[in-house]
Amino acid sequence: LKKASKRLSCSKRYKIQKKVREHNRKLRKELKKKGVSKRVKKDPGVPSSAPFKEEVLREAEQRRLQIEEEKEKRRQVKKEERAQKRKKEKEGASKETEPKAKKTRQHETGPLSEKQSGPDKNSKQYLCSELNKVIDASDVVIEVLDARDPLGCRCPQLEEAVLQREGNKKLLFVLNKIDLVPKENVDRWIQCLQLECPVVAFKASTHIQDRTVQAKKSRIVASNEVLDKSRGAACFGKSCLTELLTSLAANKQDEASLRVGVVGFPNVGKSSLINSMKEILACNSGVKRGITKSMQEVHITKNVKLIDSPGVVASPSNPPASMALRSLQVEEGVETVLEAVRTLLKQCDKTQIMLQYNVPDFRNSLEFLTMFAKKRGYLQKGGVPNTEQAATAFLGDWTGAKLSYCCKVPEKHSLPAYMSDTVVAEMQSGWDLNLLKSGNEETLKGVKFPNQASSIGFISKGPTAGLLSVSDISEGKPGAAATESEEKQNDENNEPEQTAEEENQTEDLEKPQKEALKKTRSRVQFQSVPIDISLSTADDAYDFNTDFK
Repeated sequence: LKKASKRLSCSKRYKIQKKVREHNRKLRKELKKKGVSKRVKKDPGVPSSAPFKEEVLREAEQRRLQIEEEKEKRRQVKKEERAQKRKKEKEGASKETEPKAKKTRQHETGPLSEKQSGPDKNSKQYLCSELNKVIDASDVVIEVLDARDPLGCRCPQLEEAVLQREGNKKLLFVLNKIDLVPKENVDRWIQCLQLECPVVAFKASTHIQDRTVQAKKSRIVASNEVLDKSRGAACFGKSCLTELLTSLAANKQDEASLRVGVVGFPNVGKSSLINSMKEILACNSGVKRGITKSMQEVHITKNVKLIDSPGVVASPSNPPASMALRSLQVEEGVETVLEAVRTLLKQCDKTQIMLQYNVPDFRNSLEFLTMFAKKRGYLQKGGVPNTEQAATAFLGDWTGAKLSYCCKVPEKHSLPAYMSDTVVAEMQSGWDLNLLKSGNEETLKGVKFPNQASSIGFISKGPTAGLLSVSDISEGKPGAAATESEEKQNDENNEPEQTAEEENQTEDLEKPQKEALKKTRSRVQFQSVPIDISLSTADDAYDFNTDFK
């Protein structure tokens, strides 16, 4: 039904207006009788003939400003009072809703001083301590490896610590991000790593949402609801890993649940693996390095509990290429990011990079970043390419689940120093290896792998050294500086030893040369060099007389 119109007939409208006029006239008459005039008398101001007119006007202006200031002060005081009142009301409401247990705990501990603060969660000491807590608390340690560079994601210090701890801890490799590597390469890496510990092929889901988002979506269920079967949403290897862990938990003598620690370098997919297993956003994950700061327990089944851990802190003695991909300090400064991009470009084939990023030929990393920034639209004011943003985006492609690159499997496999045949046999025992083999085969069948030609070839620098305690941090220069010093030492060692007579002879020869240099330093002479600037010899010179005659 339409709403009734508010339009009136003209006669009715005029009648109302007449009544209003009469009413107003009546009110004015009454006010006139009382002697109250509504009109404010206009200020005539200071007449121009009055003496000291300027001074009077100045005083009047000052008085007006003073009155305005006082009004503003009163307004501010009222505003502050209102804010304090609101704050008190909020505190009162929070105290009422606060649970009794929390209140009693606060009374017992007493108010903490402002100076007393918790430990710095970004410090190496805190991260190492949290990692050690996870290793100590877990019965099985899962080392997550990036399938693009599994050897580079291995940490010998971590593996050795797990094997040496009490309680016969099991070590299990999980080869994550298998959808970014060609199938043949994944098969070879599984065969290579299985010679040491059991390996599970895994592909984590990257489209997992929070519980609240899922609850909101579940309220409205469409009749023709389509399941998200995109590449990012799909998860492979979950059933195989859960069956393995539940079978191990069933064989366990204790009634307590199996505690499984998930460890590895930053950005290998530890939190994503736990989220995929739980099918809910239980742990925060992202492309940025070092999002997980402390250990976190997540129940997968009744008997299995996963423990998330912060990334392993890479030792500064590692080669620059390993530090570029796995160090937490790379994203802190601009220079380190640009240096990381430079080292990564050195490890790859230029033509493959050009094809991958659709960029023309470049001479150095800075030229590549300028072209890459223009391609992606990373521009500053005035259309200047933002190389810093381009560098961070490039590193994000390499560390995140986006870029496809692979490393060659070593032809000759040898066990590391901390492992022996008996240790390998212990690691293999207790697992259902047939179930593992069939599960990996099913996973490899389901995953859509990239083509060998589309993935970039990368040169791996071998296992990356990690820090498990702050005392392990070397005082030497990190990365490239350390390698340069080693090269210098090697060159010095290779030089033949000089005798005492030869040294004396060289000193005698050097003395007159130094004296001559001191004398020549005082005067500097410049010699003029004749330069031919005539255009007659040049073949490509333009003759203006041809056009202008």
